[in-house]
Amino acid sequence: MAKDAITGVRTRFGNQRSHALNSSRRSWKPNLQKVTVKINGAAPKKVYLTARTLKAGLKNGSIERV
Repeated sequence: MAKDAITGVRTRFGNQRSHALNSSRRSWKPNLQKVTVKINGAAPKKVYLTARTLKAGLKNGSIERV
């Protein structure tokens, strides 16, 4: 199971509840993207990041795309 290299976000599991409150197992998968980035000025590296982490990192300058 893949995970975000910075935040560690993984697939989450829980119950899907119907109107009648029947339950069945379901999962929520993060929007993982494989990107080549420089994190805090380190050497370029291919990592999996969620779209949310990538957007935030590019905005605050801690992540630079290569």
